[in-house]
Amino acid sequence: MKKLRTLLDAQHHHFVKGGKLEKLYPVYEAVDTFLFTPGEVAKGTVHARDGIDLKRLMITVAMALLPCILMALYNTGYQAQLALTSMGITEISGVRGIIFHWAGFAVDPNHWLGCFFLGSLYFLPIFLVTNIVGGAWEGLFATIRKHEINEGFLVTGILFPLTLPPNIPLWQVAVGISFGVVIGKEIFGGTGKNFLNPALTARVFLYFAYPATMSGDQVWVAADGFSGATILGQAALGGMQAVTYTWQNAFLGLIPGSLGETSTLACLVGAFFLIVTGIGSWRIMTSLALSALLFTLLLNGIGSTTNPMFAMNPLWHLVAGGFAFGCVFMATDPVSASMTHVGQYFYGALIGIMTILIRVINPAFPEGIMLAILFGNVFAPLIDYFVMQAHIKRRKARYAKG
Repeated sequence: MKKLRTLLDAQHHHFVKGGKLEKLYPVYEAVDTFLFTPGEVAKGTVHARDGIDLKRLMITVAMALLPCILMALYNTGYQAQLALTSMGITEISGVRGIIFHWAGFAVDPNHWLGCFFLGSLYFLPIFLVTNIVGGAWEGLFATIRKHEINEGFLVTGILFPLTLPPNIPLWQVAVGISFGVVIGKEIFGGTGKNFLNPALTARVFLYFAYPATMSGDQVWVAADGFSGATILGQAALGGMQAVTYTWQNAFLGLIPGSLGETSTLACLVGAFFLIVTGIGSWRIMTSLALSALLFTLLLNGIGSTTNPMFAMNPLWHLVAGGFAFGCVFMATDPVSASMTHVGQYFYGALIGIMTILIRVINPAFPEGIMLAILFGNVFAPLIDYFVMQAHIKRRKARYAKG
């Protein structure tokens, strides 16, 4: 590391003002900061200093996402091989099949290492395209504005691939992340100034721009010629009796779906890590889950003779679709979420109710959590405004008495 530090320091003069590569300073600074620490830190007694900064915050979130990444690798490979086995197919087609068999693996859903390897052949291309294209946009805007490349994209570059189906065309990945970075963040000023979650903005764009790939009751599970409806898709069509998966499998994540959203258990491990480190808001997570449960119970009591989603068990809502992933990693985004403690309760409750409302009342959008979080993002500033006004009124009344 000392040699690398020396090498970076030796190149520094090329990128500062007056150097021949001064326009590329944001790229140099991003590499230097990612490998080591920020070059400038707060000094003097007038600053409130803390051990946490943007880099450490984003790295902590990335670490919390590791269980979801590992589950994405395993489950994608498992579902693909399970589907092939059910059709009596023993060969994987295409480039993935060539690499898979070249590595010495055969189609066997019970071989855990083979599942991880095959899953990585689906996940890594999506991950690389996301970070290359998204990182290029980040670098372009930083160069034009002459400011550093923030670490905010580190998490966006992980979150976005995990919300995608494994079979999505890579050009759609590039288009989606471009929309999320440029329209969802950079036009508002970059990291810290966006009021929408960039990863969700990208996901929503793809959801509406290319619905055949991103939605519907037939979700491809990474195997040619095989498709299977998700839990929410099955429940919307035929009620809970039509669901072919067990609650335990849904909780563990052994079901078809988006790459990293299937495992509630993996999300809970990440939630515990975020709460312990003080990065994720337990208020948002708790109020979101409780409001969803209570509103589902209310709809269960109302019932419907034409809409089977009214009868869906509250516990199924917690493990179906991307509910847990959205609750833990998307709704708690510190930039686009509510910032006041009291406001976070209302913010989480709003998202929880909207999620169930969309899932149950409008089965055309069976997922719900994605649109609900963006709805919450829009109202987060307003919620914080009313909370602050209420605090001001109470203080004025207290001072008037005293």
